[in-house]
Order: sequence, then C-alpha cells, then structure tokens
Amino acid sequence: MELINQYGFMIVLVTAVFGFIMAFGIGANDVANAMGTSVGSGTITAKQAVYIALVFEFAGAYLAGGEVAETIKSGVIASDAFVGQPDVLVLGMMASLFAAGVWLLVASQKGWPVSTTHSIIGAIVGFACVTVGTEAVQWSQFGGIVGSWFITPVIAGLVAFFIFVSTQKLIFDTEKPLANAQKYAPYYAGLTVFIICVVTLDKGLKHVGLDLKYIQTVMLGLVLAVLSTIACFFYLRSKSFISRLQSGGFSGVEKVFSILMLITACAMAFAHGSNDVANAIGPLAAVVSIVDHGGVIEGKTVMAPWILPLGAVGIAIGLAVMGHKVMSTIGTGITDLTPSRGFAAQFACAITVVLASGTGLPISTTQTLVGAVLGVGFARGIAALNLGVIRNIVASWVITLPAGAVLSIIIYYILRAVF
Repeated sequence: MELINQYGFMIVLVTAVFGFIMAFGIGANDVANAMGTSVGSGTITAKQAVYIALVFEFAGAYLAGGEVAETIKSGVIASDAFVGQPDVLVLGMMASLFAAGVWLLVASQKGWPVSTTHSIIGAIVGFACVTVGTEAVQWSQFGGIVGSWFITPVIAGLVAFFIFVSTQKLIFDTEKPLANAQKYAPYYAGLTVFIICVVTLDKGLKHVGLDLKYIQTVMLGLVLAVLSTIACFFYLRSKSFISRLQSGGFSGVEKVFSILMLITACAMAFAHGSNDVANAIGPLAAVVSIVDHGGVIEGKTVMAPWILPLGAVGIAIGLAVMGHKVMSTIGTGITDLTPSRGFAAQFACAITVVLASGTGLPISTTQTLVGAVLGVGFARGIAALNLGVIRNIVASWVITLPAGAVLSIIIYYILRAVF
C-alpha cells in the first residue's frame, strides 16, 4: 500500500509505457496474420495491407475494444490471491506487460507468428508463482491452452483443405473455369458474408451496447448472406466486371477470390482489434484502477478514457513498423499462395473462430491461421510445404508460455528492487 501511495503517478506512467510496448508487439505480430494471406497471394501490396489493417484494427480496438477489463487476465489466477497485497499485484502486472511485450518484439523480429494471449498468460503465471505460490494458479485452465496448440490448427487446416479441394473440383479443374466461377462464387460470397457477420457481431461489437442474442446474430447473418449471394450473382455477369478481366482463364477466377479474401481479411482485422487490444490494456487498466482506488483490488475495473486509444495507437504503430516480417512468414514462408488458396485459408480461419466462440473452445487466431495455411499447402502435397519454417513456428508456440514466465519473473524482481 505504501508503494502505491508514494509512487502512484510514476507507477501509472511506467505501466502506460509497458502497455504501449505490449500493444506495439501485438501490432507487429498478431495483426500481420489478418493481412498475410492477402499480401502473399499478390492481391495487395505490403504497404496497402498496412493501410487497410491500420483502419480496421484501429476501428476494432477503439470502437469496440470494451469499457470493462478483467483485473486478472482470463481467470488463470484465483481472483482472491492478491487480496491485501496490492503492491505485489501492481508490480506483477507491470512485469507481465513488459515481459509479454518484449517476447512479442523478439518473435516479430524473427518473423515467428506467436499467440499474444499465451504471451501475457505465461507472464502473469510466472510472477504469480514466485509471489503468492503455485496454488494461486488455476492449472486446469492450462489444459485448454495446450489443447488449443493442437485442436484449432487441425480444425482450421481441415476446413481449409476441404474449401480448397471444393474450389478445385467445382471451378479450376473444369473446362470452363470462369463460367463455373460465375456459377459457384456467389455461394462462396454468401457463406463468406454469413461468417463475417457472426465474427463481427459476436466478437467485434459485443462491447458497444449491441446486445444481440446468438440466434439474432445468425438470422441477421443469413439475411445479409442471401442478399450478398444475389448481388454477387448479378455483379459477376455485369459488363463492368467482365471488362476488368484480362482473359477468360484462371486470372479472372482468381480476381473473384481476391475480392472475397480481402473482405474476410478486413473483418478479421476488425474482430482482432476489438478482442486482442485487451491483452495490452487489461493489465494496464487493472494497475490504474488499483492506484486510483488507493490499493483496493476490485473484480472489474472501469477503464480510464485514455487507455483504449493508447492500445489502439500502439497496435497501429507496431503493425506499420514491424508487421511486414510476420506477414511474410504467413504469406510466403509456409507455402505459395494464390488468391483462391489465400481465400481458403482466411475463410477457414474465420469459420474456426466462429466455431470456437460458439463452443467456448480456447483459441489463438495466430495458430488457427497457420493451421489453415498448412491445410491449403497440404492439399497440394507435402512437397508444397516449407517444413523448416513450420518447425520454427511450432517451436516458437511451445516456447511462448515459459518465455513469458521467465521474463516476467526477472522483470518483477528488477521492478521490486527499483521501487
């Protein structure tokens, strides 16, 4: 308590810097996932991807990032573990933010797509173990986290595999690919819009007072999907679309899929911004709340108005400065992508996110998209996959939790010595 009373302003200032570093790391690593397939397939340039993702990530983080944050992230630590020890919790949250941010910067520099959620969870568990003991950690939560390393990439990979195979059978491996694209693409468009609606409404807009029930979300998605299918049917037969095609072959077909992929990528960027900004600002909001209340730890914390913009700006700058490295790994490192392959991967990722949100399955968007890209590559044969890159990615996933924990412990003791 004495620490908070004496150094309150300084603690908030330092934590804000750590929160910005964490948000920067999220931008550099996670955001690149949303746009990696679009860049790798040649649909847009890396510079265009940065501009597009900046708009949608910032919009998601700022408009739908939420007004309430959990004091203890994801229920990994028992909420009553730090009652009477606000100083320990404050220093621990500061250490966790900085540790997770540093690890994300290291991973981004190497081009490894890792989970920002797992980074912050590993960091929080690390400081909890050395301060209040291992009994404070709810280890049962870790079964889901470890399971998500295997379950979500496999689900996304299978979905991507079947979507890719279906496009090959229905469109590409036929005598008239463009005619078949005009025939079947509207259905892919309708399905895309349906999934996007569910992702955006359920994961992206749940904080802004748009309190729709799941069945209402599904019904709204179905209505918009039908309208989109009809609109796409007429657009693909319009003079304006046909005049844009270079030829009647595969280039015209790929143009159709590039549009669908880009729409999906934008929706995923918005949903990601609204969700993962909490990894950066949740612990920051907790520290600010504890300092403001003179050391009282509350279960829920109302965010100070400056916190959400800080997280949104950090994510945007991180993407602009360092996002290209992870984007390159996702887009070209694992396997060669075309717009139709990129669409299959991005769409499979969106479907898996919807399934996970409906069933409560723990999920990492990063690992989901990597699994989806692997599924697309696997559909073309094992030779189409870069096994060296895949090995490095999987190793970085396994290292993330302990790396966050070790860094957090080191930084915690440094902060304790300073304060």
